[in-house]
Amino acid sequence: MKRIPLDAIDIRILSAIQQHGQLSKGRLAELVNLSPTPCWLRLTKLKNAGLILGYRGDIRLDRVVDFTRVYMTVSLDSHKKADFERFEKRIMTIDEIVECSSTGGGVDYVMKLMTPSLSYFQSLVEQLLDEEIGIDRYFIYVVTRQIKSSSLSLSQLMELKRQDEN
Repeated sequence: MKRIPLDAIDIRILSAIQQHGQLSKGRLAELVNLSPTPCWLRLTKLKNAGLILGYRGDIRLDRVVDFTRVYMTVSLDSHKKADFERFEKRIMTIDEIVECSSTGGGVDYVMKLMTPSLSYFQSLVEQLLDEEIGIDRYFIYVVTRQIKSSSLSLSQLMELKRQDEN
């Protein structure tokens, strides 16, 4: 994947967006210490480059509704390109699967699912198995308590990368 070169101001803009979400032109300029028009032009450039996927709020779902969070590992029975494509195409249509990563090693995929209940989750898995989308085996890990959920800030990640290269 082609990397887009970023300077310190670009990183400050992206970090502000990552931390605060969508901001007014004036507030963003204030946070990154740049006048509003050049700041907004840079933000537009970053958006057009596809670096900003969207804006969202983190909601404490557990304060709104009871739900079950499950991590699931999946191994496919065949490893042809078409098998991966069929599985991934189907996974993309299931809203309850909120994360899915292809992995190397002992399993093919690690997924995070959020469902109203464990029985609902089980019904979903049975449906996937009935559809014959190539699942050979799977393991589930029911989350009993979430300890930490965060993302690494862009500026911190860039600093760690710089340190790693030295």
